[in-house]
Amino acid sequence: MHVLGDNYGNLIHLCERDCSVQRRHQKVVEIAPAPALDPTIRTKILDDAVRLAKYVGYQNAGDNYGNLIHLCERDCSVQRRHQKVVEIAPAPALDPTIRTKILDDAVRLAKYVGYQNAGTCEFLVDKRGSYFFIEVNARLQVEHTVSEEITGVDLVQAQLRIAEGKTLADLKLSQDNIIPHGAAIQCRVTTEDPARSFQPDSGRIEVFRSGEGMGIRLDSASAYAGSVISPFYDSLLVKVIASARNHPNACAKMIRALKEFRIRGVKTNIPFLLNVLSQKQFHEAAVDTYFIDEHPELFEFKPSQNRAQKLLNYLGEVQVNGPTTPLATDLKPAYVDPPVPAVRG
Repeated sequence: MHVLGDNYGNLIHLCERDCSVQRRHQKVVEIAPAPALDPTIRTKILDDAVRLAKYVGYQNAGDNYGNLIHLCERDCSVQRRHQKVVEIAPAPALDPTIRTKILDDAVRLAKYVGYQNAGTCEFLVDKRGSYFFIEVNARLQVEHTVSEEITGVDLVQAQLRIAEGKTLADLKLSQDNIIPHGAAIQCRVTTEDPARSFQPDSGRIEVFRSGEGMGIRLDSASAYAGSVISPFYDSLLVKVIASARNHPNACAKMIRALKEFRIRGVKTNIPFLLNVLSQKQFHEAAVDTYFIDEHPELFEFKPSQNRAQKLLNYLGEVQVNGPTTPLATDLKPAYVDPPVPAVRG
């Protein structure tokens, strides 16, 4: 059961065989915001549940004159509660034949409706190779960065120029020029505590040091020391994008970058992201939409030692309040002028 217009996956509920559809409907009504209950605004639909499937999205861009191109696909299968956590481009384990079929259907759909500007056609692909259309996201999505990295196209600039009335030819964008190279992974670093069911955290960022280096891209606006994280806005702190020749190398770069992050003052989901990236199944791109649900070990975290932060706190305490332990002896430091060596003229 899915409420149309729900962009966050909160209003998607699975109805099992022994589950009452009416009971699920009542649950959706209870948690849905008021606009979702207005039949003139939102519609509730029932659809077949596709289990153990890959979540694949195709990035499109069309101008106002009927021209349209695609910018390859993204694998967004790693999800928690129907919300994307890690995105990959291109989909490394997608069969080339299936890729071509879905791509053709996505382009046909966009051209049929006369789609303009940037958008994404999303599908579920099961293990048998069957694929099912989900929706079209008529906007630039959070994960557009991985498509930019493998195609070299600035999608933000492109959609603004298209809105100005430019054609794809004016932007020197043609399907023949869209040649994917390498692989890219995006991780969404959020101010959520994975040890407490991803409870959002808020407060002042005391320390912020990001992971950087060749092949690492950071997209952020509020990630810096002194920034105040408000509980009234989205918990996304920074998007980390790693690019490399292939998927395993991109995984290695992402792990290295995430380990270099030092964020103090608020909790983040970085330990959870590292657990996801360390899984053999993820390295082999054998993940599906139930990957997180089927791996409870992803929620086993080692406590952070924070040695540098603890040392700084101790030095600050001693400097301000003095030592808390007595000196080893009663002798006081002796202040002796150092001898001055004779200098021959």
